[in-house]
Amino acid sequence: MPTPQSGILPEGNSTACFIVATANADDGAAARVRSGCAAVPGLSREVAAIDPGAGLVSVVAIGSDCWDRLYPNKGRPSELRPFHAHAEGSRQAPATAGDLLFHIRSERRDLNYVLARKIMAEFGGSLSIVEEVDGFRYLENRDLTGFVDGTENPAGDERADVAFVTQVDPAFAAGSYVNMQRYIHDLDSWETLSVHEQEAAIGRSKADDVELADGVKPPTAHISRVVIEQDGEELEILRHSMPYGNVRESGLLFIAYASTADNFDRMLDRMIHTDAEGHYDHLLDYTRAVTGCSFFAPSMEFLESANLAND
Repeated sequence: MPTPQSGILPEGNSTACFIVATANADDGAAARVRSGCAAVPGLSREVAAIDPGAGLVSVVAIGSDCWDRLYPNKGRPSELRPFHAHAEGSRQAPATAGDLLFHIRSERRDLNYVLARKIMAEFGGSLSIVEEVDGFRYLENRDLTGFVDGTENPAGDERADVAFVTQVDPAFAAGSYVNMQRYIHDLDSWETLSVHEQEAAIGRSKADDVELADGVKPPTAHISRVVIEQDGEELEILRHSMPYGNVRESGLLFIAYASTADNFDRMLDRMIHTDAEGHYDHLLDYTRAVTGCSFFAPSMEFLESANLAND
């Protein structure tokens, strides 16, 4: 099996940097961007060697339109497509600009910064940064709402099964479909709710992170909307989301990796759109998505070979 990029499988870190950029379309930019993508794993190893205990890892992922410019002769991952925007009433999941994603994480924010600087230098003037967000661990892996985040994540060997494309699409094995959104929380309104009301919106207990019983958990709870079974199997994604922000604006940087792009889209559809009974995800009454991008993170061998093939 090809080698996946280092930042997909490992458990979460205490700090992360998320950079979304667009690639310039001028003559020669594609070669510089392609070369920059191939250089990211090596740059990551170089910076990780400064402090191996910090666990620095990274991912570079490419959006649908940019993929065709960078790799016109290498085919396409079968499910790579632009982010699918959703909207109903006041609930929105917009699609926003993003050709490239750089996901950097470790136990040291300074190392994240060093790697981000090296990556940007590698690309030179071929990129324009759309957004850069620093994430942080909050109160033992909790979201800013106070609830544990990522409880449903796969564990052990199952993480690879959930995250990576397999021989179903052999040219892109060990790659992963990536979806990312930035949410802004209305914490002032959220904090007016009682703990009981908050638990009903999430579907889990706040203190000890236990899923509410089926007879207690409302059909509008977040968990009720995003936990989907098909043919007796739960549809899964590997989340690496992190809180971000300051006292003026804060929320969740949602990011998920998966072997298929469909699972995330089905979850988002059930969150935003009402079903036949009028149910939607009531957590969205207290948080809103302001960005939405989709990417594919290819294997390290693909990044290198695709760059050499176009030299």
